[in-house]
Amino acid sequence: MGKTADLAHRAKPALDLIGHVAPAAPKSFPAGGTALDSAKLAKIVGHEGEQSGAVYKITVGRDDLAMKEHGATINARMGLNTWAAFVGTQEDAVVAGDIAMLENEVPPVSKALRKNGIDVVAIHHHMTEERPVVIFLHYWGRGSAEKLAAAFKSALDELGKGALAHGTGL
Repeated sequence: MGKTADLAHRAKPALDLIGHVAPAAPKSFPAGGTALDSAKLAKIVGHEGEQSGAVYKITVGRDDLAMKEHGATINARMGLNTWAAFVGTQEDAVVAGDIAMLENEVPPVSKALRKNGIDVVAIHHHMTEERPVVIFLHYWGRGSAEKLAAAFKSALDELGKGALAHGTGL
């Protein structure tokens, strides 16, 4: 809060750093592990992913939700999706991601993740007037890649069970 000129003056040093600061090197995983087996992860989750450098990311759209915003269809490419990004080794991996869900899916999804050792980091929504309301849950976990993929799959299995998810009530 404050006068516009004062706020701009205080923000300028941060903006001046854009493009001039090298990102911190990621912390490495212990040497000697087996590379991520993306085919095995895809089989566990039930969806193929994409490899980008060391990261294997699986994205699953919510095609069961007929969403529109100002007349435009909101689909997986526009953020109505659930994803998991894996990095590390088969034995010691990290997963982080986002789950798009209906309000009634929040409790079972968060329980499925926590039960499987995944931490819920944030729960929020993006739009204020969409119907149905879509909630986004961010999560993070570390462990064997197969265990993390199974945890992600357990959360996916909780999606689409309600009446709204199957097209009634929209």
